[in-house]
Amino acid sequence: MEIHYLIRSHSDGQYLVARPRVNDEKAAFLLLFREHFEALSYLNTHAADIRDRFGVESASQPQLKSIIDRWGFTGVGLVEDALIPRIQFLALNH
Repeated sequence: MEIHYLIRSHSDGQYLVARPRVNDEKAAFLLLFREHFEALSYLNTHAADIRDRFGVESASQPQLKSIIDRWGFTGVGLVEDALIPRIQFLALNH
């Protein structure tokens, strides 16, 4: 079973998302990391001053589907390089 890692706010429970402009609409893509340390590297690189406000949690494929459906995300953004960052966006058909 494949596990991905998500970043979530301690204060309000919101997941870290990317909001690229898609067809002049704001879409929300849930950011996924392949490894726990990649999510931590992302926080350390891009949010060092507030990283203590976030946690990293793991999710299996069935859990991801449930999260995406519940929160109404457009798709996922698979972070391929946490330092640059380089993200592959995958839109989902609901």
